[in-house]
Amino acid sequence: MQASGNRLIGAAIERFEDLRFLRGQGTYVADIAREGALCAVIVRSAVAHGVIRGIDTAAARAMPGVHAVLTAADIGEKVPRIPLRLDGQDSYKPFEQPVIATGKVRYVGEPLAIVIADTQAIAEDAADTVNADIEVLPAVVEARDAAAGMVLLVEAAGSNSPASIEGVKGDAAAAFADAHYVRRERFRVHRHSAIPMEPRGLLAEWDSAGQRLTLFGAAKVPYHNRRLLAQLMGLAEDHVDLVENDVGGGFGVRGEFYPEDFLVPFAARRLGRPVRWIEDRRENLMATNHAREAECEIEIACDRDGRIRGLRANSIVNTGAYIRTTGSTPPRNIAQVLPGPYRIENVRSVVTIVVSNKTPSGTYRGPGRYEADFFRERMIELAARDLGIDPVEMRRRNLVLDADMPWPMPTVVPLNIPSECDSGDYSITLERCLEEFGWDEKAKLQGKLIDGVRHGIAIGCYLEGAGSGKESARLILQGDGRVMVNVGSSAIGQGVETIFRQIAGDLLDLPLERIAGVQHGSTGLVVDGGGAFSSRSTVMAGSAISLAAATFKASIRAAAAAKLGCAVGDVEIADGAVRGPGGRVVSFSEISAEVPPADGVYTSPKRTYSYGAHAAHIAVDTGTGGVKVLDYVAVEDVGRIVNPATLHGQCLGAIVQGLGGTLLEHLVYDAEGQFLSGSFADYLMPTASDFPRIDVHAMEMKPSPNNPLGAKGAGEGGIIPVGGLIANAVANAIGIDVFELPLSPERVWALAAAGR
Repeated sequence: MQASGNRLIGAAIERFEDLRFLRGQGTYVADIAREGALCAVIVRSAVAHGVIRGIDTAAARAMPGVHAVLTAADIGEKVPRIPLRLDGQDSYKPFEQPVIATGKVRYVGEPLAIVIADTQAIAEDAADTVNADIEVLPAVVEARDAAAGMVLLVEAAGSNSPASIEGVKGDAAAAFADAHYVRRERFRVHRHSAIPMEPRGLLAEWDSAGQRLTLFGAAKVPYHNRRLLAQLMGLAEDHVDLVENDVGGGFGVRGEFYPEDFLVPFAARRLGRPVRWIEDRRENLMATNHAREAECEIEIACDRDGRIRGLRANSIVNTGAYIRTTGSTPPRNIAQVLPGPYRIENVRSVVTIVVSNKTPSGTYRGPGRYEADFFRERMIELAARDLGIDPVEMRRRNLVLDADMPWPMPTVVPLNIPSECDSGDYSITLERCLEEFGWDEKAKLQGKLIDGVRHGIAIGCYLEGAGSGKESARLILQGDGRVMVNVGSSAIGQGVETIFRQIAGDLLDLPLERIAGVQHGSTGLVVDGGGAFSSRSTVMAGSAISLAAATFKASIRAAAAAKLGCAVGDVEIADGAVRGPGGRVVSFSEISAEVPPADGVYTSPKRTYSYGAHAAHIAVDTGTGGVKVLDYVAVEDVGRIVNPATLHGQCLGAIVQGLGGTLLEHLVYDAEGQFLSGSFADYLMPTASDFPRIDVHAMEMKPSPNNPLGAKGAGEGGIIPVGGLIANAVANAIGIDVFELPLSPERVWALAAAGR
């Protein structure tokens, strides 16, 4: 990208968004008022697995203020199913989720009916009277039991396994055949997920005269969801608008197409009235995508000096009752990123997906990467100990270096998805992390009992893949001479309103006050949009802005040349002004009517890969099992930094989420598939005071060659190494191997007690 004299890119500018949020002036979907709007409540199954014999809605329909109670019978002859958004295969189709239960229920929380009434209270009271007659079937909740197939969720499929995915590179069998050292272990990551501050919500409006549907509450991938919603409802795509309001967090789970995304608009069209649905916290915990649950039997082969010759793994992922829109993405990532940032030539990673009687799973910040990192980093720590090699040196000897770039990742089959690391010298972040952490001094505390607690130290490395596909941007010159920036990417807390102002201002050589604002996510803003997932917003939308800026400046020069009566080549845009021969100046506002909106569409099949290293110092109270994080240092190289302040916030927040998921959070079911974590009394979330000692350092040593900004995605990297890192630190503290997460006080106490 051509350098600008404005230097907004790289500046730690405070987020424009925060002022309205801190003042309570955000506009969330629950804040939108529509005259005559009705309230919807979803009736959900209390049975994990069973045959629906009937649903009695008579009492609910008879209640004053109730306008409708809709079940599968009201939807139509064929109840629509929700297809995968990413990594789809034909074998997944029998396992796609219907928009409402039909024939069977397969998890606690599956929608059975939708009640629409004048008020929320009436709708809730009516929902309580809906009686579902369900013949209970045996439930299967554990992945290996589901894989055995004694209980089938979809009988016609003949199996509970929609697919197996492999990550393949080199010849793993040959690498293991004559290796000096081989070790095999089994690890498990528990079920947990993102819990955004704002639960999901929707407000649907139907215009019967124009046969148009408007849906408020869009997030993450509104353009994809518009296409799907139009298809499922039999509407032309341009007759459906999805509107993105302020969003109280996303983290991968929010904004995917859920059953409610069909049911609420369907009810609005059926009744000819606006219909609002706001998820409560119990629904959020029960029905929004779960994540992470996976186990892995992994083998490592090493030379005598600790060089890793190969990795082999067989993993099984419990994806819950259905394959939702992104349900196959975490398994794909486990298969592909298992070797992480290490120079491992030979890999064979097989991942089997199974369905069970739990809430369906999807992507959650660092999907599959968090799990794979835990499996790999634990194995490296164990191998280093067995070989008598310092764990830091073991990692140092195996990291991918600058000379290795571009470094190929395993190819995912049968999807035939190759990928390669674009740029980087992975030793840079390791050495910086050791220095910032003060490794040499802290390592002296390893395993020591001091003041009744045992100290543990660990370091781990990771990479984060991001930023491919297609994204759009539009620049509009307003009558007041300011520029409006429209993007297809969504805002789910990343600070895009600030970041995209900086990019546009720099490229147009305008001060920030000349950028009128950033409009994002809603489907009427640009022709198409990819959305906000896989840490792609800055890379993809930022690059689209750069393409739009080139067209925009050409139009400004042409309009100014016509105004001044000179050649286009004689017009210069600099310092926020348009100048012609002889120093004559034309203001942006003077030519606003002659400058059309400029569109930029950026497409890239290649991903970017940021990378880093984290180190942790923890203390374990073996009497209670409590783990306290005493010091945590993170170093990452993200190519080009647009805003150091927002980047710091992203990494810090991701680390806290990772610590919460590693030490506290757990979505628990009993043997009958009953959900036991339906409130914050049972599902423990980290608070602001839990992890005060986190130090984050960002570098821009190796820009990406794959986009005009040189940027790399960095929204997920902070969470990826946390599980493996803390597990290694706890194991080092108590001298007992750790094979399973979470590291709750109960589990850590039991481990410590076993070692006494």
